[in-house]
Amino acid sequence: MLSFSEPQPSRRCDGLSRRTFLRVGSLPFFGLGLAEALASRAVARDAQDELSCILLWCDGGISTVDTFDMKPAAPVEYRGEFKPISTSVPGLTVCEHLPQVARQMHRIGQCRTIEHTGSQHAEACHFMLTGWPQVPDVNAQPVGSVVHPCYGSVVAEQLGWRNDLPPFVQLSRGGIKYHHAGYLGSALDPLKIPGDPNRDDFRVEDVSLPSGISSDRLTRRRSMIDQLDEFHRLTEQGAGDVAARNQFYQQAFDLVTSPAAKKAFQLAEESDQLRDRYGRHREGQATLLARRLVEAGVRFVTVEFNGYDTHDKNFIELRDPLLPKLDVAYSALLEDLDDRGRLENTLVICMGEFGRTPKVNGLAGRDHYPKVNSICFSGAGLKMDGFVHGRTSDKCEHVVGATNSTHDLAATIFQTLHVDHTKEYHNVDSRPILTTDNGRPINEMFA
Repeated sequence: MLSFSEPQPSRRCDGLSRRTFLRVGSLPFFGLGLAEALASRAVARDAQDELSCILLWCDGGISTVDTFDMKPAAPVEYRGEFKPISTSVPGLTVCEHLPQVARQMHRIGQCRTIEHTGSQHAEACHFMLTGWPQVPDVNAQPVGSVVHPCYGSVVAEQLGWRNDLPPFVQLSRGGIKYHHAGYLGSALDPLKIPGDPNRDDFRVEDVSLPSGISSDRLTRRRSMIDQLDEFHRLTEQGAGDVAARNQFYQQAFDLVTSPAAKKAFQLAEESDQLRDRYGRHREGQATLLARRLVEAGVRFVTVEFNGYDTHDKNFIELRDPLLPKLDVAYSALLEDLDDRGRLENTLVICMGEFGRTPKVNGLAGRDHYPKVNSICFSGAGLKMDGFVHGRTSDKCEHVVGATNSTHDLAATIFQTLHVDHTKEYHNVDSRPILTTDNGRPINEMFA
């Protein structure tokens, strides 16, 4: 379709409306596919800036009392069915269904002081992925005068592209309930890759030429656009729009023709042994792909592990398939990054939007509980070796002592990635907005 029409709004599975990424065949003349995100590529920073982030997002809210913050001395209706096991850190335990992670706890630090008030998924995701609260409407969708950008979008805005690769990528099957650029504009939304990297026919359309489009044909199409843009430049007053569109096409061309981009997505280059180590499932191979992407230059990658909204059959679902998948993928990532000497430059976070209720409900499940949440951090100058900041009560009902806000969580993540968490932005109404609302980095987390 040869058209300069704007991409049309789409509706996500949770009802959130935003501009969608262009798919193959919809980008004018190119026959490529890329999001409007390519319209505002920032100047890459110095090549020595190697920091990246991989966020393992346990969508739905992982039960921390059944995984990383177990309470074996609590009554059975609180402690649940699982037993703790020893880890590589003396005195620190985790769930028996995380045996591989247990061997990697010396590469993990935890923060147990974060609490918020978001009891619904959309608002809780907004809290945990932006640092900011958001009041939900009747359909549990975030609404209000200001919708804030998630961490990856802020990183993309401040740090920009690197090695001809987009700064922010989301590897997700179902779509995270809030994972957008908010007032920064959809140009800074993540490049979303919904496919299953474990499939033999996995193909990333946004970095591949569609069948029938050769590189020579692509170059000719680009030349046609250049000629049309020259015509528009001479005949229209909207030269700024033409320039912006030129930048968009240049970015699209760069990504589709980039050897680095093509190579980053070639999972077949990894050994069968390593791929097996990550787990031969979507989550495992997506985590391995995330490692390849940050090595290639992507600054922030989110990998979705979905299914953690365990209101019923909590222990059955966690036992299989949820925790076994997380166990192999998470542990393999930490070991792999460290073996490659990249853990010191890669921030790895494992978390969900909230924890689960400390008391098991009548359906053998646990409900939403934002008062308690154990967040795991690794690499990039943060304390590991089993370090735990803060503690929770004997039944995992609340934080004991001082708490931290999600603004503090955001400031901690941004400072780790050398992003200015005090920067002032402006929304569409020119209202000044700080990146975080007086959030302060949690200094205890830094080595």
